[in-house]
Amino acid sequence: MLQKILSRLRKAVTDYDMINNGDRIAVGISGGKDSQLLFIAMRELRRFLPEKFDLIGITIDLGFENYDRESLKAFYESSGVDYHIEKTNIAQIIFDVRQEKNPCSLCANMKRGAIFNAAKKLGCNKVAFAHHMDDVIETLLMSQIFEGRIHTFSPVTFLDRKEITLIRPFIYAEEKLIRTCGKDLGLKPISSCCPADGGTRRQMVKELIMDLSRENRHIKANLFGAIQRAGICGWKVQSSGRQKKDKPEDEQL
Repeated sequence: MLQKILSRLRKAVTDYDMINNGDRIAVGISGGKDSQLLFIAMRELRRFLPEKFDLIGITIDLGFENYDRESLKAFYESSGVDYHIEKTNIAQIIFDVRQEKNPCSLCANMKRGAIFNAAKKLGCNKVAFAHHMDDVIETLLMSQIFEGRIHTFSPVTFLDRKEITLIRPFIYAEEKLIRTCGKDLGLKPISSCCPADGGTRRQMVKELIMDLSRENRHIKANLFGAIQRAGICGWKVQSSGRQKKDKPEDEQL
C-alpha cells in the first residue's frame, strides 16, 4: 500500500516541481495519520528521487493540557529523521483570551505562521503539508458555498513575506488510501485535543460530498479533474521549475 502512496507522491512532486537539489524541507506534523504518513513517505522518497534534499519534522504544540506529547516523541524517535517541537500558547489565546466561537480559521493562520517561523529558524526553504485530494475538493466547495468564489489551495505556493515555499505532495492521494495505508503501517493518530474537532465547516462539506457520492461515485474525480482542467490557483501542471507566487491563503476555513 505504501508503494501506491509513493507513486502518487512522486507524480505530484514531478508534475509541480516541488523538490529541487539542496532543499531542506520541513514536514508539518499535527499528529494525525495524514501528516505522520507524509513524513514517512517523504523519508522513503529520498531513497529513489534524483533530487537530494534534507528532511525535518516540525510539530506546533498548541498548548492543550491533555496533548499526548510522549506518543508524538515516540513516533518521531522511531523515524530516524530529525524533528522539532515548537511550543506555543495558541490554544490559550484562542479559547481563553479571545474566546472564539468559530476558532478554526484563526487557529489555522496562527499555526501556519508558527510553523513557517520555526522552519526558517531551522534553515528550511520549504514546508510540506499533508493536504490530500479530498482536502482540495472540499476547499473548492467551501470557497464557493461560504465565500462565493472559485478557489482552492495551490500545489506549490511561494510565500513572499516568509521567503519560504509551501508544497503539498499528497494532492494525488485520496483520503481513503491514506487511511488504509496508515492502518497497514500501524500508525496511531495523536489527538490535537481541540474542542472544535469534528464540528467544523469542513466536516459539513465532507459529509455533503459523501452523500452525493452515493448517487455518483465519480463525483470526487470529476471535481478534481475540473480543477486541473481549469488550471485555477496554480493547478496547471508544469515542469519548468517555476513556483507560483501568492499571498498566504486561508485554505483551512
